[in-house]
Amino acid sequence: MAASRRRFPQVKKLGTPSAMRAHLADQGIDLPLDDEVQAAPGGPLAQPLAIGSHLETENRFMILPMEGWDGTTDGMPTPDLRRRWLRFGGSGAGMVWCEATAVTSAGRANPNQLMINARTAESLGELRSEMVAEHARRFDGSRLVAGLQLTHSGRWSRPEGEPAPRIAYRQPQLDERVPVSDSSLMSDAELDELVDTYVQAGALAADAGFDFVDIKHCHGYLLHELLSARARPGRYGGSFEGRTTFLRSVVEQLVALRPELTIAVRLSALDPGPFQEGADGVGYLPPDQPRFGFGPDDSGDPLGETHEFLQLCTELGIAMVCVSMGSPYYNPHLTRPAYHPALDGYLPPRDPLADVAHHIETTAALTQAHPELVIVGSGYSYLQELLPNAAQYQVRTGGVGLVGLGRMALSYPNMPADVLAGRELDQRLICRTFSDCTTGPRIGTASGCFPLDEHYKKSEARVDIAAAKKAKRARLG
Repeated sequence: MAASRRRFPQVKKLGTPSAMRAHLADQGIDLPLDDEVQAAPGGPLAQPLAIGSHLETENRFMILPMEGWDGTTDGMPTPDLRRRWLRFGGSGAGMVWCEATAVTSAGRANPNQLMINARTAESLGELRSEMVAEHARRFDGSRLVAGLQLTHSGRWSRPEGEPAPRIAYRQPQLDERVPVSDSSLMSDAELDELVDTYVQAGALAADAGFDFVDIKHCHGYLLHELLSARARPGRYGGSFEGRTTFLRSVVEQLVALRPELTIAVRLSALDPGPFQEGADGVGYLPPDQPRFGFGPDDSGDPLGETHEFLQLCTELGIAMVCVSMGSPYYNPHLTRPAYHPALDGYLPPRDPLADVAHHIETTAALTQAHPELVIVGSGYSYLQELLPNAAQYQVRTGGVGLVGLGRMALSYPNMPADVLAGRELDQRLICRTFSDCTTGPRIGTASGCFPLDEHYKKSEARVDIAAAKKAKRARLG
């Protein structure tokens, strides 16, 4: 395992723009960086940005939606969840895209995922208010934009802890990973009912004070899977129009019901298919894999349908799209490039910086092709000390509207505040992509930064994570 990993240097050893550029040039990777990061008020990352006709964020940092696996079994917030949201509120980011919240119990990814319904909405709204107040307290009364991600986990649903998949269509490569049957297929009637549930959830979120909702279409969950349901019969499959019927139905009804609510989408813009772990622990894409996922069109343009989808978003009045890649379940090196893979992952098949660059390049291409949308970038955490340098370059040159922080916000939530204030970064808190925040949920514990966050260092789960990782290292030799 260690021998395979030594092919790639650790980013912390490339901690200056010049050192990073030398390595990138040697590897043939195009990943531009600014030499100096400018603080507020004049710096690019400190500039406000209008989002649709109702919102404006005060700077270009945004906290990405990350599930904590730490709500109550009936979908309510807990003290740990409250702590995380308040840390995000005080981070200095102008926007928090709050975590995946299931619209129905059957669509939960784990038994402790948040839910939004008539019983939980008030508590979610109260927590949102606390988070917004924390931001105002720390940053001279400035206003935090806060949204909520609405989700159904589809194939990856585990509402009671064991797999209970609901799928858009049979997919042999993935059917082997999660036991499914024809009874797992959702009918058109069930999807009609789910449309209504999403609309009701969006209205509840608006009434609870959230500025926007995200109709989640990423990472292999149900609505992302619908986008590639070419072989599905009926109203929700087949043509591009059929595969986007769910989104169009939800948005049109929700706009009519709550016209003041801004609507967003998080999208996996590309998805090459399920990778496998080789005998040496390195991930690979099996040869001769049939056409998979959403993105390419019939002509072979890898972003053909992605562009068509973003054009549809514009026509529907969707204001903001967050660009992601693939799925953490079957090609995690694309979604969360890491030097240390999660327990259920594999060693990266190439320098993770190449996947970071691919992510950023794709986002820039989509941003420039769809100027009517605010595009949010992700995939930046792997850059560690140089995250602000890459983020500023992309914002300054029009490659992205907002820069999303994921894992980095778990270990170092105050990075936006420090960057905008011109302070030196706190090296003790920079995410080194140990991936324990993903490994924890894979073994049934909560998510958090176990190596760097003192709160989670003291957790009993840290011992379980260490044991599980040790067992995998022993297996791989």
